Amino acid sequence: MNRLMKLPAILLFFAALFVLRGADLTGTWAADVALDAGSGTATFVFEQKGETLSGTYSGVLGQAKVAGLVKGDQVEWSFDGGPAGKVTFKGSLDGATKIKGTTEYGLLGAGTFTANKK
Repeated sequence: MNRLMKLPAILLFFAALFVLRGADLTGTWAADVALDAGSGTATFVFEQKGETLSGTYSGVLGQAKVAGLVKGDQVEWSFDGGPAGKVTFKGSLDGATKIKGTTEYGLLGAGTFTANKK
């Protein structure tokens, strides 16, 4: 088999390994958030242990502790947004350094987000 034919097989193998193993989300993430009520940015500092995700949020709602889960390439986390209510993010990993998905910002409405690892 020549090298060009081996390359797709090797890339597929590593992509499957990444999904099965799951990514380590530990670190700082910058999120662009678009809601019904407007758009903004948020910063998350995550620590991942197994499938458990913890950390902090800072953004327009102040600061809060975050809790969530990682299962393969799916990730979900939430925090108490104070008067705005519970804030939830649900997304999929797009490589090792990007998450795309949907969010519910309590009373502020629903929207989408893209987060990039710094």
